[in-house]
Amino acid sequence: QVQLVESGGGLVQPGGSLRLSCAASGSIFSINVMGWYRQAPGKERELVATITNGGSTKYADSVKGRFTISRDNAKNTVYLQMNSLKPEDTAVYYCRYRDSDSSWGQGTQVTVSS
Repeated sequence: QVQLVESGGGLVQPGGSLRLSCAASGSIFSINVMGWYRQAPGKERELVATITNGGSTKYADSVKGRFTISRDNAKNTVYLQMNSLKPEDTAVYYCRYRDSDSSWGQGTQVTVSS
């Protein structure tokens, strides 16, 4: 089983930036995918970005060009750099680890508001 600890959420003004981090521990396999998902009030959880252990990335259309996902395999940590934030980015952001199984973090709140 894999445990995930997220950090970096908070309140930011429109146009601002935040960086989320997610550290994984436990039974981590060398081949895996880590990613970020978000859930806004009244909406379903949606994919934001994913990255494989080899560095291949995928982004939701709504965040392309503004968000960047990266990872440090030595630290088993994935990051999400969020720039040019918009009010519609407001949500709880969840980290996910996936190999043959799947684990989720507890979520971190991101609020974009003036």
